[in-house]
Order: sequence, then structure tokens, then C-alpha cells
Amino acid sequence: MLDAGHESTPSPYAYPLLIKHLLHTPFVQAPDQEIVYRGQLRISYTMLRERIARLANGLHALGVRHGSTVAVMDWDSHRYLESYFAVPMMGAVLQTVNVRLSQAEIAYTINHAGADVLFVHTDFLPVVEAIRDQLETVRTFVWIDEPGSDACAHTIPFTTEYEAMLAASATHYDFPDFDENTRATTFYTTGTTGLPKGVYFSHRQLVLHTVTLMAALASPVSGQRFHRGDVYMPLTPMFHVHAWGMPYIATVLGVKQVYPGRYVPERLAQLVRDEGVTFSHCVSTILHMLLSCDEAKHVDFSQWKVVIGGGALPHGLARAALDRGIDVFTGYGMSETCPVLSLAQLPPHTEPLDLDEEVRLRCKTGYPVPLVDLRIVNEHMEDVAHDGKAYGEIVVRTPWLTQGYLNNPEASAQLWAGGYLHTQDIANIDTTGNVQITDRIKDVIKSGGEWISSLEIESLISLHPGVAEVAVIGIKDEKWGERPVALVVPRQNAQLSEEDIKQHVLGFSKTGQISKYAVPQVVRFVDALQKTSVGKTNKKWLRDQFA
Repeated sequence: MLDAGHESTPSPYAYPLLIKHLLHTPFVQAPDQEIVYRGQLRISYTMLRERIARLANGLHALGVRHGSTVAVMDWDSHRYLESYFAVPMMGAVLQTVNVRLSQAEIAYTINHAGADVLFVHTDFLPVVEAIRDQLETVRTFVWIDEPGSDACAHTIPFTTEYEAMLAASATHYDFPDFDENTRATTFYTTGTTGLPKGVYFSHRQLVLHTVTLMAALASPVSGQRFHRGDVYMPLTPMFHVHAWGMPYIATVLGVKQVYPGRYVPERLAQLVRDEGVTFSHCVSTILHMLLSCDEAKHVDFSQWKVVIGGGALPHGLARAALDRGIDVFTGYGMSETCPVLSLAQLPPHTEPLDLDEEVRLRCKTGYPVPLVDLRIVNEHMEDVAHDGKAYGEIVVRTPWLTQGYLNNPEASAQLWAGGYLHTQDIANIDTTGNVQITDRIKDVIKSGGEWISSLEIESLISLHPGVAEVAVIGIKDEKWGERPVALVVPRQNAQLSEEDIKQHVLGFSKTGQISKYAVPQVVRFVDALQKTSVGKTNKKWLRDQFA
């Protein structure tokens, strides 16, 4: 038996937490499992292993080395999955380019990240052609040719085409060991003001996020789970926070994976049906769009589990999803947190839950996953009461939080003030540790001396059968300081009036569920709600337009 001061022998392998180690299990246990692209292309995990090696060899031939940055502009695809592994496993940095940003912002993010190589899907040729002269660091362009896509005329000096590069490369690559704190990925936040900010994550952080979230998703007694029998399809863009880290988990588990390419509601519904998809994640807008398309009327969704993030899950949408048999629940996190911090999984219960209570629990922000130190604090960094009423800002520590904003020390210092990452989300927490976000700091409404939760009003309005979508914003009011305004997208053929919505909300104030100050002073009917590049409601834009 070794005493406490005895040093270990020099021979044991130190086992750094590197992304390459996530691949040991699936390649042994699920070599023949399918990875499907748009229902048209199928590869096995054995082929995935070869393609990852081919991609690394191809990149090495292009001059990619440890510390190089490879930027990708693609839809959700098997190619993106290959990049998730091959690029960081070489010791290079993967930049996932948000293709929904403006051309100027795309150019800024590529330059700011210092990308050496840029992969360009055919659909984005016009964008890259327009900004090519603005790209300061890219020295090599790789074309991703998509059968059936029309390539526009361009002057981009492509060195090779993706599939041609893989075909010409060897099927083995000796991925090296290196420091687990080496940067693996970077991407850019999409705030409504200022330039996008770069966040970055190390191998250690991505491995810990993968393993911890895998455990969290396996923990419920039943429902809200992700396991080896599932079929996975992301509905969160792979350019955004590693598609919430779920492709890494799906690959470790060796499950069938389905990548839909560009999001087209009818195609998404067909893939759920034809490929037997059982686990997805998205913003509420995508789920609403999918359930509203004609193709979805003929699809059995009773085996489908869907995590909603990027904003609140409205009670009305949760009810609509449950009516279709969908096991829907909330996940919470942000770009800076890799992203998952909490999940609204139902606690163990012996008696069936009342529907209203079940909806309420599924729509909460949820319980922190393991290794998350989550506090709700006042302006003095003091914990608020755990009574489900007292509110404050969510601050967190976990092993997978970005350590700052890339080349932005001032913003990084603000993010990490007091040694905790500041989310700028206002929330309460109950005696069981269940968290409920009530608003973003910048979106909270103060009326008549009371704080009003725009998210709570939105959820209540979403329960009206004639409402498809809703956003609540605050506008200045001389008497009350601010008053809530509801912007409502009616359901098709619904006959709604301003008074209908006001009376609907007034009913909840009469029962004491909300304050009378929360009844919208003004209701406006709109055709659509402005969204950010990742599908969130853009309240800054809405406030500017409707002020």
C-alpha cells in the first residue's frame, strides 16, 4: 500500500481529456450504426472514423497545424460532424461561422478569429464572394459542393473541393496528445447591440460537458431522457454552441444520427417520420413552425422528445406539443456556458401530475445539472431566499464556462465579476432547487413600482387558442414608468381583438396569478416577430420599432 507522500510510477498514461477519447466506445460498440444526411446519404460509424482521418490528412496537406483555425460555413450535416472531431483532434481550432449574420458581421468574425482555412457550402458562395476582399487571414478556401445546389458565378480561389479532398486522403491519421486545456472551438455570440463577441472552449471543457450532460439526460425515472435506443436529429444549428453539445453525446452513445441540412419544416417532419427520430432540441420558434406545417398533420410524434432552449417555453406551445404526444421540456444555458446549465426534467412522482402542474414544471428553467454551482444573487452578490418568490441574477460556475471573450479583456472582466459568470438572467429558485427565469435584465418591465415578468405574460397569452406567437415588451409611460405591450401573431383564420387578449390576461390577474399591472396596456397584431440569427425573439428590435 502506497503512503500519502509516495509518487506514482512514471509509466501510467496521464489520459488528458481530449475530444479524440470520446470516440473509443462508439467505434467499437456501434461500427455499423447509421449517420443520415437529409434522408439521401447514409454512412456508418466505421465510415465516419475513416472520414475524420481523411479530413485531418487533407487539412494537414493544406498546411493546417496545431493552433491553426479552420472556419466552416455549412448547414447541419455529416460534414459538420466530421469537423467537430477532426479539426480540434489535430490541435487546431474549429470556428463555426454563424451564416445568418450580416455579411459585414460574418467577415468580422472570420477576421477576428484569425481563420486560416474557410470551408464554404455552395449556398454561401454569394456571401463569400461579396466579402472575399475583406477577409484578412484566410489563405485557403475549400468548396463544399452540394448535389442539386446551383453554384453562382464567383472568383473565389478554391484550392480543393471537400469530397475530392477526402477521396484523395489516407484513412488513418495519428492524432497526437497535447494539453487538455488547448482551445478546441470558437464561435460568436449574437447580441442585439455591438459587434459579436467570440467565446471559446477547450478540449477539457467539451469532454466534461459531454460526460456530465450524458449523465444528466440518463437520470430521470422515465421521460426527458437520451439513451442508446434513441435516434437523434439536431434542430439547433451546428454553428451555434456546438448544437448545444448534443452531437458529441450522440456520437459517444453510438446512436443513429440524422442531419437535416437547411431547415425546411416539411422536410423536418418527414425525417422525424421516415427515420424514426426520437430526440431533438430547438428554440420554440422552430417547434411551432414544424407543428404548423401541413406535413406535420400526418406524422406520429408520440415517440419524440424535444428540449426547448434559447428562450422560454411558452405554456401554450407546451400544451400543443403534449397534445401531439411530444415529450417536451426546457433546457437552459447560453453561448458563454457551452451551453447547458439546467434541465426541466420532471421529478419522481407516484401519482399522475395534473396537466396544469405538468406544463408548469416542463416550462420552468429547471434543475442545475451535475457540477453546476448556480446561485441567484442580489446586486451585492448575496444569495436571495429559496422561496420561489425572491428574485436576483443567475451567476454560475462550472468546469465548462468560457474563460472570457476572445481578445476582449474589458467585456471578459464584466462577464466574470466577482469570480462567477454573470448570465444577466433574472430568476427565482424554490425550496427544491428548481429555477425559474422571469426575464433578462434588459427586458424586465417596471410598472407602478412593480417588476413585471414579460416571459410570464407571454406564457399566459400563449394559452389563448387564437394566439400563434407572442412577445411582450415594455414601453415608457409618464404615469407608471413603463407598461407592457403585447405583440401577437394570430393563428390562421383566428378572429382576435385587442380586448380579447386584455380580458384573457385580466382573468389571471383576478385569480391572483399575476399583478393587475401585468395586463398589457396595448395589444398589437403583427404578421411575424423579428428574430435574431439563432431564432430568438429580438426584443431590442421590437422595442425600437414599437416605442
